[in-house]
Parts: sequence; C-alpha cells; structure tokens
Amino acid sequence: MTVDPRTELSEFLRSRRARLSPDDVGLPQYGRTRRVPGLRREELAQLAGVSVAYYTRLEQGNGRNVSAEVLDSIARALRLNDAERAHLRNLTSSKPGKKKTARTQVRPALKHLIDGVGVPAYIGGRRSDIHAWNPMAAALFGDWGELPPKERNWARLIFLRPSYQDLFVNWQSKAEDVVGFLRMDAGCYPDDPELAALIGELSVKSELFRQLWAKHDVKEKSFGTKVLKHPLVGEMTLSYETLKMPSDPDLFLSTYHAEPGTASAEALQLLANWGTDATRAGTSVNTQA
Repeated sequence: MTVDPRTELSEFLRSRRARLSPDDVGLPQYGRTRRVPGLRREELAQLAGVSVAYYTRLEQGNGRNVSAEVLDSIARALRLNDAERAHLRNLTSSKPGKKKTARTQVRPALKHLIDGVGVPAYIGGRRSDIHAWNPMAAALFGDWGELPPKERNWARLIFLRPSYQDLFVNWQSKAEDVVGFLRMDAGCYPDDPELAALIGELSVKSELFRQLWAKHDVKEKSFGTKVLKHPLVGEMTLSYETLKMPSDPDLFLSTYHAEPGTASAEALQLLANWGTDATRAGTSVNTQA
C-alpha cells in the first residue's frame, strides 16, 4: 500500500482551485453558468501566467520537470500558505522509492531532556506516532505506556478513542490538525506502507476522518493554544510549542505549558504534584476505549 503522488497532486490542486472565486482574485464573472464552485482551469492558468494545456497536465498529476518558478506562480495564483506551498513542492518532487518507511529511534539524551523539563512533553514523529513522553505528559494525556506500541499514535487516539473527544474541548480542531499533519507526511513519504495502512484504517473506521481527508488541507506542526478538560483538574488553557530535531527531521519535541499565575498553571502544577497517582487516574479515564 502506498500513496499515489500523481493522484495526490491532482486532487490537491483541484481542491485549492475550488475554494477560490473570480471575486477573490479580481476576475470578472461572465460567460457560461458555473456548474461547480471555484475558478476554471483557464482562469487559474491566466493568473499563474502559464498555458491552459500546461496547467491541465499539472492538475492531471503530471508534475515532472516543473520549475520552481512555475510552482511559485501557481502557488501565488492559488493563494497557498506556507504549509500548502511545501506540500505542493513535495508532491511534484516525489519519486517512487524515494523515501520509504524507517524505524525511528529516540536517543537516550532526548528522553533525559523531556524527563527533566517541568511541563508535559513528548517526542513525536512521522504518521503522528508518539515515541517518548515524560510523567507530566502521562498525567495530562493518559499513560501511553499502557497501550500497545501501534496505538501510541495521535490519529488513532483522536479518531478511535471516544475519551479524547472529552479531553479536547475543541476536539474538531484537534482532529483537523492531525489530518493536516498526515497529509503533509503523505506528500513527503508516499512510499511509506505504514502511513498508507493508517490512512486506510481510519478511512474505514471514522466518517469524520473520511470527510476531513477529502478536503486535502495540510498543516505543519508549530505552536498554538488548546483547551483541555482534564477529568481530575478540570479545564485548562495550555500553549504548545513544537521543535523539530535537527539531527532527525522525522522527530519533533512538543511541550505544553500554562501562563504563570493562572488557574490553568495551578491545575498543571497539581498534576505534577500528584505524580504517579495522577498518571494512574489519567490512564483509567483517558485511555479507555
């Protein structure tokens, strides 16, 4: 099982074109009635400064030998954000066998690092896998160590474990994030059979995943704010930061923290003080199927 870059490229460009209207890009509306939303191919080609035939071939999935300048023009015409531009580059540069699956190893020094920080922290990687975490992350999210290695995966947790719908106050937003991350991975690693299998499994088991996957939205891991409703300490507003590992681009460090002096900071400190007891309680609530 693999992800077909040609199909991904075709559907991604179609989805980005469909979200724009002539009014959005300053084009007059005239001619035949539009049967589908969005710009027509000839309109997009005009904005990008390429021939209709050239753009049509690209949208049909033929991304070979496309220059960086042409990609930039098309990205500007489609009003792509940074994550979408990166995804477009990945799709047009993908070749069979280029980036296959790999076993990810977390260096002991990284494990020592997350154990030493005073906030929930974990090491994540490709396919939304979770590779290592500290006790505070276990207290916050549930002890992932109690799960089989295959289940230590954000996509499976969010879409297949109902308890996580209660943990994240805006669960829909978290679900959209996870799908966007998987889309980025699919563009980078089209020959990863484990990624393709994960996408297939979630497509079969979750209607919402199918709907979000069909939108072709992509996201890069960065920073932001999430509101969590923990079963032991209640609602907390936490900021998260994502740091990529320079020595291993497949890995990233994610931390969660609260603004000092707030009720969320007090709740987070309470989790830290409870230690193992909080971890066990969080496990019993958060990791139940």
